[in-house]
Amino acid sequence: MATLLHIDTSFNGENSHSRAVTAAFRKAWEAEHPEGTVIYRDLAAEPVPHLEAAAYYAGGTDPAFALRAELIEEAERADVILLGAPMYNYTIPSTLKAWLDHVFLVGRTSITENPSLAGKRAVVVTSRGGSYREGTPQHGNDYVENYLRLALGDMFGLDVSFITPELTLAPYVPAMAGLVPLFESSRTESLAAAESLAKELAVQLAA
Repeated sequence: MATLLHIDTSFNGENSHSRAVTAAFRKAWEAEHPEGTVIYRDLAAEPVPHLEAAAYYAGGTDPAFALRAELIEEAERADVILLGAPMYNYTIPSTLKAWLDHVFLVGRTSITENPSLAGKRAVVVTSRGGSYREGTPQHGNDYVENYLRLALGDMFGLDVSFITPELTLAPYVPAMAGLVPLFESSRTESLAAAESLAKELAVQLAA
């Protein structure tokens, strides 16, 4: 049976745009895989601790390695990894960075000829308050997608897709009022993309 690892990181709860899109993906996924498994972690509600020296240097049987082993094994069990990664101050939430630090294990998940996560699909929802597209004033200041392409794609060997609802601050910032239609369009497109990609991956796994 197919397994989805779903990780949310936004601290905005029901008002979160990244959570809305990951939820749309998960709903479509579960419709295609009613007998499947979903492993869920809400890193805003239950953050993993920052990686410390004891866990970094611990061997596989050391109690200090237990959490790392659990997080790595969850990722290895998954057929698809779904990450909500809103932009906070131009980069990923620190809670997501802590999770990545635990999962990044030299010789197993990374920096090895055959990383244990290689070839799996990852879907990242990178919501952001403004726009960082080419031609905008903030172009080049997005340190979410570039970093995650490196960490997830180059280091873990995952096949990564991004869905990016943007201009999420437009409804709340008066100076951005003229951008509300673009925000609404981006949100609609992101929700549709999440549903479509979930169905597409379900077909691929069934093949």
